[in-house]
Amino acid sequence: MITAGIDVGSVATKAVVLRDGELAGKALLRTGAEPRTVARRAYLSALTDAGLDECELPSVVTGYGRVTAQMGGRTVTEILSAARGAYAVAPHADGVIDLGGQDTKVIRLGPEGVVTDFAMNDKCAAGTGRFVELMGSALGTDLDGLGDLAAGATEAVRINSTCAVFAESEVVSLIARGVSRSEIAAGLFAAIASRVTALAAQVGEAGCYAFVGGGARSRALRSALEAALGKQMVVPAHPQYVVALGAALVASKD
Repeated sequence: MITAGIDVGSVATKAVVLRDGELAGKALLRTGAEPRTVARRAYLSALTDAGLDECELPSVVTGYGRVTAQMGGRTVTEILSAARGAYAVAPHADGVIDLGGQDTKVIRLGPEGVVTDFAMNDKCAAGTGRFVELMGSALGTDLDGLGDLAAGATEAVRINSTCAVFAESEVVSLIARGVSRSEIAAGLFAAIASRVTALAAQVGEAGCYAFVGGGARSRALRSALEAALGKQMVVPAHPQYVVALGAALVASKD
């Protein structure tokens, strides 16, 4: 059986092709202003990566722009897709942290990856990929650069603002006061971890978390989360594709 999953995120669109439940092809593109066009392009790129000619596979679309993409067929929420994908790559995890571009989700899993509860930060950019982009811009770097800066910090400066806009102003002010960029970066990761910890408290503590989404590529962020939660983070090989993987697995069950 060959199926596809397309995750139309606010920042990036990911597509995967599964052959008998195994990853056969994948693609990642910036979503931009035309999610429908980009979703189709990502799907076709994943087909090519899987060594397949253009065809219409059984597929499921998920993510922030799943309705806007209008690819036809079935759509499902990111919550379901993240849970299915995380269970597939980390079956021993009973919690999922999905740090996306516009929202952050903490999901509790029951037996066989069934969603038992979830909490979502979708009203403010704080603690999301967009927050990282804004703060990185203020410090003149990106996600990887922030991680490198944080690794050199001896302590983390406290970031008091919970709003992304005010936090950016706070960072600019800290720079002007001569506070080291390393201490600021460490403080930003600690602030994100604090935000995620608050979400985790809403759904109940998990024994082990699967950390997925683009933010999971950051070792500094993973370390901050592990310190804040006191729990191990399991990061799959391709964390940014886990939600698309979950959508493809849903398609295989239809």
